[in-house]
Amino acid sequence: MKTYYGDETKKALKNFPFSTQVTKMNFILSIILLKKVGAKANYKSGNLSLEIKDAIVKSCDDILSGGYENQFPVSYLQGGAGTASHMNVNEVIANMASEILKGKIKVHPNDHVNMSQSTNDINPTALKISTFYLLQDLNIKLVSLVSAFNIKSKEFKNIKKLGRTHLQDAVPTTMGEEFLAYTENLKRHISIVKSAENLSKVLNLGGTAIGNSINANKEYTKEVYKELNNETKTKFKKANNLMSKTSSQIDFLIISQAVTSLCVDLSKIANDIRFMSSGPNGGIGEITLPELQKGSSIMPGKVNPVMPETVNQLYYLVSGNNLSIEKAVESSQMELGVMLPIIVDKLIDSIKLTSEVINQFEILCIRGIKVNKEKCLDHLERSTAYATLLVPRLGYDLVSSLVRESLMSSKTLREIVINKKYLNEAEFNNIIDSKHFLG
Repeated sequence: MKTYYGDETKKALKNFPFSTQVTKMNFILSIILLKKVGAKANYKSGNLSLEIKDAIVKSCDDILSGGYENQFPVSYLQGGAGTASHMNVNEVIANMASEILKGKIKVHPNDHVNMSQSTNDINPTALKISTFYLLQDLNIKLVSLVSAFNIKSKEFKNIKKLGRTHLQDAVPTTMGEEFLAYTENLKRHISIVKSAENLSKVLNLGGTAIGNSINANKEYTKEVYKELNNETKTKFKKANNLMSKTSSQIDFLIISQAVTSLCVDLSKIANDIRFMSSGPNGGIGEITLPELQKGSSIMPGKVNPVMPETVNQLYYLVSGNNLSIEKAVESSQMELGVMLPIIVDKLIDSIKLTSEVINQFEILCIRGIKVNKEKCLDHLERSTAYATLLVPRLGYDLVSSLVRESLMSSKTLREIVINKKYLNEAEFNNIIDSKHFLG
């Protein structure tokens, strides 16, 4: 395939010859979508001829259909608020459009493709569009994961186990209650991600250089939103103050923090699952995870919690990305957030990876978890967890002394209480099987 990009792209390749990934294609394709609807809007507002509009639209459609990825080779790590990647797109579309017009008209990357636009409204808008679709997919995966946890909470409803605080014996609970808590903790993130999704629909498109719409008339701005929403079947809307969205990129930090907070809860749950599955004989061993691969190249039969560990590492990555985004957003100066390129790369990475990992976590781990009922009950019986339930009947001080006796001997709290005739077997069972315990 011939090369369609021009001099500005070549300068960028010389200026930023870094061994990094190139600018994300999600982002590039969103810019191309904006060039398509921008050409239509410029034509309708009387700024662009029919011939040039049709050639630009045809070029954009060709790129959007796929196969032109090698035309966009610029590193994501670049100065200039992303002008290099933006000009890369302008040049490719201009040269493809000129080819379509067979030399009758030379389509210019700035005068025609970039008409009524600026890097400073196109790039943030393109990132908003990219994140909108990625967040939609993330929420679909999250809803499915929540459902999987909920199914397990019902499956494990009556399995008694030891509840722990500070990793120490605490009070009785059930495995179902634990998984229901995971369900509810993750469920709240559905609305948080939805809020981030809605934030992605508020754009500074039409603001051009600093948000005061220089070189973009009102007719163009009205038409470009209409064309964008017709094309996407979505209700993107113009921000009340375009300058505010151009000078500050806090929206992207809010979106990043929404994803990061989800990963915090996911990682906490993954840690619990690793803890409960530890062993199987030398650890807790209360649950068994699906065996997905050999756990060791030297130790036969070993099974590692590979999916929970992946979730933990997802959090580390997303947390690091969030810090980079926070620093980049804070470094906005005066009328422009100039550090957008790193925000683009890290935010898209965070959302895509989170969506992909939680999908695997659900399918390969959560759905296949099994409970070792006998070990759960054994841990509960050998612990001092019943002590709290005995306090209303026997009193705090007496139960404390019985707990100390249990810890200093090989006898369980149950055995001591019954042997000393504080309670008989039936009374003891009635207390520990109370509605308070079963939840």
